[in-house]
Amino acid sequence: MLPASPSPGSTRKTAFPKWTDAGFTLKTLPSLVHGAVLRRLLLTVTLALVTVAGYAQWSNPFDTIPAYHDAAPAKGEALPPILSGKQLTGPSFHYPWQVEVYHEAARIPKVLYQLPCYCRCDRALGHTSLHSCFSGTHGAECTTCAKEGAYAYKMTKLGKTPDEIRHGIEHGDYQQIDLDSLGSKAQASR
Repeated sequence: MLPASPSPGSTRKTAFPKWTDAGFTLKTLPSLVHGAVLRRLLLTVTLALVTVAGYAQWSNPFDTIPAYHDAAPAKGEALPPILSGKQLTGPSFHYPWQVEVYHEAARIPKVLYQLPCYCRCDRALGHTSLHSCFSGTHGAECTTCAKEGAYAYKMTKLGKTPDEIRHGIEHGDYQQIDLDSLGSKAQASR
């Protein structure tokens, strides 16, 4: 049984306070709930931003650049040979551009040695530079390697340094290379 309500003008409180005693009404309840949800959302977003900012301080931007050599090989240091001749036949060499990219790579091995390869073969295959891609068949099997190799050759012919070429590769400029037209030009010149 519920306690009786006090008579009007009485100072006695009931065991169950009314919502209006604390300033709440059914009309203000939705705005209070909305405010609580909004505060929780704001707190969650703030914590997420602090977490991202904290993580950014500890991330290493150099982890995103694939392996390459800072300078040309030392005098007398022999690089593994780029595939050539009859090695450019078989199941990995179906298209004319595949052979042409290797011909171009063979003309600039020291430049390729100083360039990264953004197919991430440094992680997957242990490559140490773009040169590694062309000392095996990987350069024919991967269009990223092939485009980077063709881009490096084109830029070298234009007088660009390995540093300038690396900068272009890092910015994705190699992606504009059309391998099919490269193969067509090579066939037409032979």
